[in-house]
Amino acid sequence: MRLVLVRHAEPNYELDCLTERGHRQAKVAAERLLNEGIEEIYSSPMGRARQTAQAFSDASGIQKIEILDFMHEIRFGLENDLYNEEWSPWVASDRMISQGQLICDEEWREFPVFKENTATIDVDNVMKNADVWLEKLGYKREGLYYRNIRPDDRQQTLALFSHGGSSTALLSRIFNIPFPYLCATLHIPHTGITILRFDRTPGKLSLPVIELAGDGRHIMGI
Repeated sequence: MRLVLVRHAEPNYELDCLTERGHRQAKVAAERLLNEGIEEIYSSPMGRARQTAQAFSDASGIQKIEILDFMHEIRFGLENDLYNEEWSPWVASDRMISQGQLICDEEWREFPVFKENTATIDVDNVMKNADVWLEKLGYKREGLYYRNIRPDDRQQTLALFSHGGSSTALLSRIFNIPFPYLCATLHIPHTGITILRFDRTPGKLSLPVIELAGDGRHIMGI
């Protein structure tokens, strides 16, 4: 199985939709994605991701877009002070690096900036539900890896349209990399494409191979 992760195009965050430029980006990204042999479309429930997915649906003729509620964008901050940049996991990770602190600690949830942060709640929700979803697709989590429980070795390619934060949380879980470390090292541009290839061999325990990470070259100049 190949899993194509796509971040939404340029958004109007307040209205949770794409800007005019974002719609142009989504159309260009859709044309780029036609080369990947995608058979199924999944999306975050949020408007900006769904509109980006719809552009590919229109271009590909794949009408069904299955919504994955757990892939909504992560919040950050305290419950009564959401989206305060001081609590942003990206800002926090960069600040910790500037202070020489370790950001690849497996106990990152105990860091002061993450301990009471809604980002941690949402990241854990993505991680828990991602394993349930991947098992439905034929890859069952065992310890740190995934066992192929599919009945055959047919290659299938799926696309998931979501967000920078929830995609980072998903990748953190799949590859067992602390979330703050990925926040600092993987910056996904609008319509950035990341492709994972899971092993096709029935019964095999493995990790997916990264074919592409955060590629946004298709919208250069838009």
